[in-house]
Amino acid sequence: MSTLVIIIIGLAFIYDFINGMNDAANSVATIVATRVLSPFTAVIWAAFFNFAAYFIFGLHVANTMGKGIVEPHIIEPWFVFSAFAGASLWSYFCTHFGLPISVSHALIGGMVGPALFVYGSHAVVASGIIKVFIFIFLAPIIGFILGYLLMILTKYMLRKSKPGKVDSWFRILQLASSAFFSLGHGSNDAQKTMGIIALLLFSTGYLGPEFYVPQWVVISCYIAIALGTFTGGRKVIKTMGVNLTDLKPVHGFSAEIAGALTLMMSSFMGIPVSTTHTISGAIMGVGVSRRVSAVRWKIAQNIVGAWILTIPMTMIVSGLLYMFIRLFV
Repeated sequence: MSTLVIIIIGLAFIYDFINGMNDAANSVATIVATRVLSPFTAVIWAAFFNFAAYFIFGLHVANTMGKGIVEPHIIEPWFVFSAFAGASLWSYFCTHFGLPISVSHALIGGMVGPALFVYGSHAVVASGIIKVFIFIFLAPIIGFILGYLLMILTKYMLRKSKPGKVDSWFRILQLASSAFFSLGHGSNDAQKTMGIIALLLFSTGYLGPEFYVPQWVVISCYIAIALGTFTGGRKVIKTMGVNLTDLKPVHGFSAEIAGALTLMMSSFMGIPVSTTHTISGAIMGVGVSRRVSAVRWKIAQNIVGAWILTIPMTMIVSGLLYMFIRLFV
């Protein structure tokens, strides 16, 4: 295997690590905000179930990322390097400033930018991009609706229960819901990097005539994202779990179940979605079930702004970087 390919695979693992850092908030924000677990214990809990997803889910999302975003024939090592570099720079910048962005969409933008800037629109797989863009809007809406409905249903079922008992029950149940959401996160996010590494290996002749995702790539990506989750992005955790709305264990449970159901549905359909969008929508849905003013809409507005900027910014950074590299190689 060439030195360049090894370096790019290393960069991919760094990206996955940063992905785990930023998206740690998605898995543990509610369980930290409700004080069911400490931040340190929570990220260990989430990291374990991120990795456990490897043993449960298929590779539908990995195959979409490998074959359904840009045309495979344009892929070469410097293209992949530019995609990961642009996505990693934007993701690290946003994590540093506590902005819960979609690291998944950063990577998609990182791939689309070089393809458009250098090869034109015919190099982009329109059907795959359309699915991604549809779910940019659908994922948070589905999360919002499910979070709202689950919270209303839960309140109705427990309307005669004492608040103290409800709190104690859901402190235990939230351990399960957090684990469930972390499984959903691992089923979708780690697979995005797997698909692109496999595409790189296929385009450079290391996989043979048939595209597939090697087992060592699958395990390595899950380990990288789990380690990133273990490290945790504490500023992002604060934004998601504390600043967006006030949460109690029953609220955290409803938000995590709603987010997990949305993620797992998308994973089985092979659609790479944003775990950040999904859990943010679910948290807001839970907040609105109490009253509209329970959601701090200014914080929500900042989050949405970061979402809107992610794909265009990573397209520009990755596209310009690839154009610059091609002047010398």
